[in-house]
Amino acid sequence: MNETLQLLSRRRSAKAALLAAPGPSSAELETLLTIAARVPDHKRLVPWRFIVFEGDARAKFGEVLAATLAKEDKEAPSPVRLETERQRFMRAPLVVAVISRVVETPGAPEIEQVLSCGAAAYNLCLAANAMGYGTCWITEWYAFSGGVATALGLAANERVAGFVYIGTETEKQPDRERPVLGNIVSRWQG
Repeated sequence: MNETLQLLSRRRSAKAALLAAPGPSSAELETLLTIAARVPDHKRLVPWRFIVFEGDARAKFGEVLAATLAKEDKEAPSPVRLETERQRFMRAPLVVAVISRVVETPGAPEIEQVLSCGAAAYNLCLAANAMGYGTCWITEWYAFSGGVATALGLAANERVAGFVYIGTETEKQPDRERPVLGNIVSRWQG
């Protein structure tokens, strides 16, 4: 089996809390984002973009998350919950927000554009995995928050597709059960 197929056959998400330094260098990050952008893109709309959180920006954004939760949560969040939000982006040395950007264009339906964004997020994960880093692509509450969207500067046609946490795995996770092909594959007979 070639190296690419081996990587794909054993790829697994890491837990965000189990990602530590070191993370990708600046040069590695540039390579990762370049590879992430090499996905199918009908009509060359580039229906995605990336927001990088590294260094102190992670803690600063944690303050935004805590303040936003305090405003948006109907029940007053506990001090423990607010501290969890402050520390959320500190779980990994690098977090990349993948932003879906739908452009109304004849011949390029919304679903194609959203799927292209998903492919960009997955390419980012695969490229980081190929470099030896662990990744975790997650959304959680803040991906759907209007206040967070404002803090990220999202336009009306943009939304968060997910946050990709990248770092060095401190502990390998066991593989999980995968779908049985007989349950998910059929052949059309006409």
